Amino acid sequence: MVRLTRLGAKGAMLDVYEDAIQELCQEVEYLTDEALLTLLDPDSKDENCRSIQTILGHVVGSAFSYAIYIQELSGEGDPRPGLRLRDTVLAYLQDLNDAFAFTLTVFEALSDSDLEKFDPKEKIHSRWQQTYDIEQMMEHAIVHVLRHTRQIEKFKRRLEIL
Repeated sequence: MVRLTRLGAKGAMLDVYEDAIQELCQEVEYLTDEALLTLLDPDSKDENCRSIQTILGHVVGSAFSYAIYIQELSGEGDPRPGLRLRDTVLAYLQDLNDAFAFTLTVFEALSDSDLEKFDPKEKIHSRWQQTYDIEQMMEHAIVHVLRHTRQIEKFKRRLEIL
């Protein structure tokens, strides 16, 4: 992906989100497909956190979902893709880039003034019972990627022990 320095608050948010996604891509790009599929926490209560594969599937689905929540504010909304379990690292790298490209498309219709809203009727009501404006949703999306990148870093250290 070609790095652009975007303008305004919207641009800054997209740049930071792209940086987070690229950091995640760099963290996994040299993993073997065998490492991707290795169960590293089989007893986790969260089925999205048992392997690098399940973490990446969750991150990709969430990335699309955050953009769709934003899209729905305008009365539109693509269907959510859900969990994507892929067998190769390459497939996840493509999915992550596709999720970011989809987010860029959603943001084309937005201006900086759309990002912050105070009226609850103009906010996103998530399925996890939080209410966000667009800026808050994107802050959540960025931190979500960063948290799971950190989790994958820890999983990679476990793989070195195995």
